[in-house]
Amino acid sequence: MPPTFNPHEMKKLKFPVLSILLFGSLNLIAGGLLTNTNQSIHFLRNPARDASTSIDAVYTNPAGIIKLPEGFHFSINNQSAFQTRTIKTTFAPFVMSGNGETKKFKGEASVPIIPSVQGAYRKGNWALSGSIAITGGGGKATFNNGLPSFEAGASLLPGIINQVGAALNAQNPAVSLTANRYSVDQYMTGTSLIYGAQLGGAYKIDKMFSLYGGFRLNIVNNNYEGYLKNLQANPTSAALGYDGAMTNVSGIIDMALANPALDDANRAKLQLLKKASNDGARLDCDQSGWGISPILGINFSYEKLNIGLKYEFRTALNVENKTKIDDTHMFSDGVNTPHDIPGLLTVGVSYQVLPNLQASVGYHHFFDSEANMTDDKQKYINGGTDEFLGGLEFQINKMFMVSGGFQITHYGITDDYQKDLSFTCNSYSIGLGGVITVSPKVKINLGYFWTNYSDWTKKSDNYLGLGLSGKDVFSRTNKVFGAGVDFSF
Repeated sequence: MPPTFNPHEMKKLKFPVLSILLFGSLNLIAGGLLTNTNQSIHFLRNPARDASTSIDAVYTNPAGIIKLPEGFHFSINNQSAFQTRTIKTTFAPFVMSGNGETKKFKGEASVPIIPSVQGAYRKGNWALSGSIAITGGGGKATFNNGLPSFEAGASLLPGIINQVGAALNAQNPAVSLTANRYSVDQYMTGTSLIYGAQLGGAYKIDKMFSLYGGFRLNIVNNNYEGYLKNLQANPTSAALGYDGAMTNVSGIIDMALANPALDDANRAKLQLLKKASNDGARLDCDQSGWGISPILGINFSYEKLNIGLKYEFRTALNVENKTKIDDTHMFSDGVNTPHDIPGLLTVGVSYQVLPNLQASVGYHHFFDSEANMTDDKQKYINGGTDEFLGGLEFQINKMFMVSGGFQITHYGITDDYQKDLSFTCNSYSIGLGGVITVSPKVKINLGYFWTNYSDWTKKSDNYLGLGLSGKDVFSRTNKVFGAGVDFSF
């Protein structure tokens, strides 16, 4: 039996929150923090689509659908997206895992099927249009070795043991207890999807102007699963029977819990460590919610010039926790949290340079700071996201067209916004592809979209509230392939 000691003489334990930071978009494709602006293969092969008058204008320039020929028009698309997310974390206590103070956490996300459908019917001065697509989120990211915020809590376990040992030794100098190693098994996976169903109508005022009004129904479906288990350390204490081998130390954690100076928050964290040492601390939480986005648009055309504008209003939206198990006590069942989709302004210009060459440019602004986000994360955004786009389309002959373009994305976020499962980085993207005209009524679109992200380095003198310095380097990769068919009748 371990000796007794006076818990009043034990120092107050200080260690980090084992935070599982889940509320963020796992956006695999393109656009703002919660918005996917890529909803057809047209975008993959030329991202500057904001002045489009083709069937993809249902989303990109809905007032421009009035330029379609009379009749029915449809576009059916599928994309496959593949992304990695890597976090290189430097934190001194990681040394006690035996793998150095810098650890690499890699998340992989793949979505082989991302479907979308656009449809429109034009008659005279009126056009009705609609679409079904994944309008936000976009996939599943899996961190097989967990996250830095998991690891940071586990890495403090030897320090906690040493504090318990110091308290025991202060009471009885013959008793010593030390540790300098820990190990833990961890896993995290998150899925974030926003399904969108859009409906609206356009009206042709005259040869130059047309207007659009519509809305989008957004349905959020998120799921987060993870665990922290097999937490062990290597205590050494002849009096307590520990020989320095890796072992379960829940008994030592019980000693730490006996300290009456602990506040409720730190007591809960110790109990979580004990849970991870025994049968494992687990989380399985679904989230759902819905909201409506009103949309307005205007299109102007004059000879070879076309200009499209669109404004999507902020979508007020909450998600509700449907929690199956939550040993962290952070995601109580039935709790609602804000998950607004920011407002969006798009402007596009296209010009027919030659009979077989069209140039286009575009601009997007996401009003991120005006959206309500979990933990008031919008406070850590300076204004919003800006995107700049450009592209060319060249008609080789009646059957083949090639196209290409770019997109530059700059987020207004600050370091405080970036979290390990919810981070984003400034980027530039290249889209390439083409069109095969099978018949006057049928076209096949092919595209490839590649994004290069700038690394984001976040340094802190008080990493995760530990009182110790630390650094995260966030990086990402992304590539998307797709094919689709447009047809009319």
